[in-house]
Amino acid sequence: MRKLTLGYSPCPNDTFIFYGLIHGQIICPGITFIEQLEDVETLNGLARQGRLDLTKISYHAFGHLRDQYALLRSGGALGRGCGPLVVARDHLDMVALRGKTIAIPGELTTANLLLQLYDSGHENLLILPFHEVMPAVVAGKAEAGLIIHESRFTYHRYGLKKVLDLGEWWEDFSGCPIPLGGILARRSLGKQLIGQIDQALQQSVEYALANPEQPQTYIQKNAQELEADVIRNHIELYVNNFSITLGDEGVKAVETLFAHAEACGIIPSCELPLFME
Repeated sequence: MRKLTLGYSPCPNDTFIFYGLIHGQIICPGITFIEQLEDVETLNGLARQGRLDLTKISYHAFGHLRDQYALLRSGGALGRGCGPLVVARDHLDMVALRGKTIAIPGELTTANLLLQLYDSGHENLLILPFHEVMPAVVAGKAEAGLIIHESRFTYHRYGLKKVLDLGEWWEDFSGCPIPLGGILARRSLGKQLIGQIDQALQQSVEYALANPEQPQTYIQKNAQELEADVIRNHIELYVNNFSITLGDEGVKAVETLFAHAEACGIIPSCELPLFME
């Protein structure tokens, strides 16, 4: 039995998606998956160090890792109306935030990539774990914060105001849904094995969607926000048809994001295909 390390976040969409694969409901013959739950920026860093066989990744980080890792078609977070938000204590606009300190949930998050693609002048960054961003803004450590995951459902509780929905901006700018995070596999695993894993992951997504109550204990054990309505809204927003398989529209969205990031010099160019096919 071959053991492969599998990294993903403790957020409800990831624990929902991977439940079947990790808890024996979906079998990938000859493979045992060793789960490692970390925040997204930690996963980005572990992948850059080559320490994970399979991992959830920010698309921003993937832009720097295409020579080592290939993208899987299943299990990712991509969609509409689900992008990162810029929030602040007061009603501001992005012009007023130029040169100001913005707390972000990681340098290589797709959220930061979108922030840099949106406009220049937003390079004064305070890098924190995602669950510390809003408290930092409230405490005055940053003028604004870039929030992801379930924080988009809870920022009102902190008295914060929305400055900009970067996902909405991207959709208007590109005409594409926003690619937030994907699932990567080491290219060295080979085409056949990666294909088997991708198929098993798709089955795990479909299993969770067909049996949504089964993963709940696992989800609640790991969630940052334990309220049932927050967990439910999070899963409904971030787990969708693109999570089952990217499809042509999802692939186009990833390619479009990378093309703009390359043109702006944010990520290096790469001649390798996204997938091992």
